[in-house]
Amino acid sequence: MENMVNVYLFGKQYRVPENLTIMRAMEYAGYKLVRGCGCRNGFCGACATIYRIKGDKTLRTCLACQTKVENDMYVATLPFFPLVKEVYDINEISPSQRVMMQLYPEIYACVGCNACTKACTQSLNVMQYIAYAQRGEFDKCAEESFDCVMCGCCSSRCPAGISHPQVAMLARRLNGKYLAPKSEHLENRVREIKDGTFTELIEALMGKPIEELKELYNTREIEK
Repeated sequence: MENMVNVYLFGKQYRVPENLTIMRAMEYAGYKLVRGCGCRNGFCGACATIYRIKGDKTLRTCLACQTKVENDMYVATLPFFPLVKEVYDINEISPSQRVMMQLYPEIYACVGCNACTKACTQSLNVMQYIAYAQRGEFDKCAEESFDCVMCGCCSSRCPAGISHPQVAMLARRLNGKYLAPKSEHLENRVREIKDGTFTELIEALMGKPIEELKELYNTREIEK
């Protein structure tokens, strides 16, 4: 017999095996996941979750696909968090401090509570990358926020109402468009694709059976 634990999913009690992730426990309990699930491997951020253990006042955040259930765990998932997403044309804005003042002025209302960092499911230093964004240091903000999965847990705890993932996304776009060095080999390869250099090869691959494609992929020469 598997060891079973009590979990409370959206306020209702269930008995589930202790070795399951929260996501698997929800399915074990009979939930059909049509939202709040995606890659199931910690990359997409679709399964943002808040939970509390009975007897502990701390409210915690996690990704449901990566976190195992605990006894007397109270769980609520956040399949969508309403982040503020401003509309802009990346070709019409510049990498200046002013762009953040115009699009996301709430970042300057940050009180330095660090709740965003504590809530991050990827253990990112969220408050630090917001500080970089405030100063217009978009390259540093891009680097610090690179592993963000945009789950929204940081914003759910922010008293200033900052949409941290969207701020970070803007910084990464500005960095990629204007600040980071150009990748000549990538530009050359894109040009070759547009010119049809690989059209015949691509069509030949598309005509191969799945098993042969798998074999080609598994035995491919990997650049060191």
